[in-house]
Amino acid sequence: MVDEALTSERILDVARDQVRRFGEAKTNVVDIARALGTSHTTIYRHFRSKADVFDAIVGEAMRDEEELARTFVDSEGAASERLEGFVLALHKRKLERFANDPEVYQLYRRVVDERPGLILDYAARMTRLVAMILADGVRKKEYKIDDIGAAAEVVRDAVTVYVHPAHVEAAAKVGLRLEPAIKRMIRTLNVAFRSGFSLAPSQRA
Repeated sequence: MVDEALTSERILDVARDQVRRFGEAKTNVVDIARALGTSHTTIYRHFRSKADVFDAIVGEAMRDEEELARTFVDSEGAASERLEGFVLALHKRKLERFANDPEVYQLYRRVVDERPGLILDYAARMTRLVAMILADGVRKKEYKIDDIGAAAEVVRDAVTVYVHPAHVEAAAKVGLRLEPAIKRMIRTLNVAFRSGFSLAPSQRA
């Protein structure tokens, strides 16, 4: 009955708790199963390996960040303010995870480094959310952008240094506050978007 009621979400909850208590290196499928009161074979019905469990934990963290970002896509107000809020909130969420959930944060950082496909999918989804804000700014005549996709990629590239787990951790460890730099960067981009953002054909490649 316990096995029948077991869900992937419950496994991830317990796996995350095990990582927090013992660290990633000391967490394995047998320990996760023991904490759930089941056998490791039951875990394998939901996840093929420990690596898949860890990827799923990181995937949940990424979806949490997407949901946070989407609140700025769906909110009212100037696109310029929402774009700035989007990036600041994402940076803050990373900082909070580093400070309050360090073991999961280190797992996140490792998976980002070792699983390029996972991070590329995440980056593509977040870039689409940025594009939605930019498109709304164009519709409302706040921005002049002839290639929203290219502009969103410019934002993505400019923002990466402020939200990549390795950079966030490095700045936090030396007490470097990045919020002022984020505001300057986004406000500079907003000036360009208001003035007219256009890429010549030779620059689109």
